[in-house]
Order: sequence, then structure tokens, then C-alpha cells
Amino acid sequence: MQNAIIIDLLNQYGFATIAAIGMGWFIYFIYKYVTTEIKVKLGEMNIVLIALIDRVRMLDNDIIRLKSKVNTVLEIQENERRNTKNSKPKGTTKKL
Repeated sequence: MQNAIIIDLLNQYGFATIAAIGMGWFIYFIYKYVTTEIKVKLGEMNIVLIALIDRVRMLDNDIIRLKSKVNTVLEIQENERRNTKNSKPKGTTKKL
């Protein structure tokens, strides 16, 4: 039954016309899907992406601050070692 309808439409309008109508419907379907489904999801993902970028920037700033603190502590320890070496009198050795 359906084959007869399709064959009658092909005989009456031709394959090119039927194919053009089918492609038009397909393009409309894809356009409707993109605008109703994908655009909404992209908007939501954009908000999530901005939040993640902000968190990464905050972590980067925290790492920079921690690195400077560690460098400062290491520098202070090195200065203390130098001061203790320099404060020992030279030439005095302890014999056991």
C-alpha cells in the first residue's frame, strides 16, 4: 500500500521534486533541533565554563602566593644558616 503511494508520487512529481521536499524537511528538522536543544545546552555549558575558568585563575593565584611564601621561607633559612656559620669564631677547634 505504501509502496504504491510512493510510486504514484514519484510518477506524478518526479524524483528531484520529492528529494528537494525531503531535504527541505531534513534541514527544517535539524534547524529546529539545534535551536531548541543544542542552543539551550550551550548556554548552560557557557556558564559552567566561565565558573571553571574563574576557579582555575583563583588556583593559579594561590599557587603563585604559595610559591612566593615557600621561596621566602627558604631564603630566611639560608640566611640563618649563613649567620650561624659566620658567628662561630674562626680558628677554634674542639678536641675530643
